Amino acid sequence: MTKIDVTDHDFQEKVVEQSRKIPVIVDFWASWCGLCMMLKPVLEKVADDLNGKMILAGVNVDEHQEKAREYGVSSIPDVRLFRDGRAVAGFVGARPEATVKEWLKKHML
Repeated sequence: MTKIDVTDHDFQEKVVEQSRKIPVIVDFWASWCGLCMMLKPVLEKVADDLNGKMILAGVNVDEHQEKAREYGVSSIPDVRLFRDGRAVAGFVGARPEATVKEWLKKHML
């Protein structure tokens, strides 16, 4: 699995530019968010199962608020799928593994 931490400063390079080559899932989260902590291992498992077909990027919204504001994140966890340099899909809240896989399957192909 390719999992990276992203900041406001390297978001353009690590998410937007990378998404032109490979899909990037961005998890906007915070350490105090219980649902975020429940969703994180689900996203990691799904990313592992995809075996290098995507990048999982995490943005801590407490430390990096600029991109969260730019993308209209108002509730967390907020997950966005980036392809071809832009956000193409997303969801808010925790989801079970099967639901996340179905969401990805729908939007990655």
